[in-house]
Amino acid sequence: MAKELNFKQELVGCFGFPVAENPTQAMIEPAFNALKLDWRYLTLEVSPENLKRAVKGARAFGFKGFNCTIPHKVEVIQYLDGLGESAELMGAVNCVVNKNGELIGENTDGKGFVSSLKQITDPSEKSCVIFGAGGAARAISVEMAIAGCSKITIINRSVNRGEQLVQLLNTKIKDSINGTFHAEFVHWENCYHIPSGTEVVINATSIGLFPDINARLNIDSETLTAEMVVADVIPNPPKTQFVKDATERGCKVIDGLGMLVAQGVIGIEYWTGQSPDSAVMRKGLEDVFGSS
Repeated sequence: MAKELNFKQELVGCFGFPVAENPTQAMIEPAFNALKLDWRYLTLEVSPENLKRAVKGARAFGFKGFNCTIPHKVEVIQYLDGLGESAELMGAVNCVVNKNGELIGENTDGKGFVSSLKQITDPSEKSCVIFGAGGAARAISVEMAIAGCSKITIINRSVNRGEQLVQLLNTKIKDSINGTFHAEFVHWENCYHIPSGTEVVINATSIGLFPDINARLNIDSETLTAEMVVADVIPNPPKTQFVKDATERGCKVIDGLGMLVAQGVIGIEYWTGQSPDSAVMRKGLEDVFGSS
């Protein structure tokens, strides 16, 4: 009896611009292989003017979903059929899921960060400083508030964007959670001194991202203390100058690979309904960066 063969691969991917430095494929495809799934993860450069057509193309090709990275996390919403709860709350999407032909926007950035943070400390009742007010900062700050963080300070160069995020946190998000919570904004004009009593410090900007790997946050690194957990969302390179400075100061450090793996696990669960091996995913990234 002839063997039944299936040469059709399921497709997912990443839409970004630029996207060549995005290492997500290096962790997603090993996870698919370990699950014995014949799936492909495509890293696709999509310019802003082509985003609408790219989403239409994903529908035509029957994509099971796709990630959105800079600069598409907000703009993609208008081309989707609906939003999950987290994406609705924060107004940003990083993971799109094909649910019975409908493209639904989710946000795994913040969930992934909180998951990686919980391996070191409980975010409940913590005082947190976040640099940035873009899509990553928005996702992380929302999920940190939901996880019980008591205070979040947003540090950003754009006053308008920073104040908008703080307003979201102090109204819509605060009303949706139990417990005491407060957010405040600080305009990032000069060298920032991290206040004593801060317990979690997060870089959610692109400062230090390849190829500008020597860039440093404009902060007084002497105000980083060993009691702080310091995190950087940048996966490429994993050891940013911020991560190196924090390590030298004795801080507990979460590099960008930790958050990337954690949100990737959630994305694969959304797309496939199966739970991948996070160790396989981390190893895939470490092999690429030579950081194992």
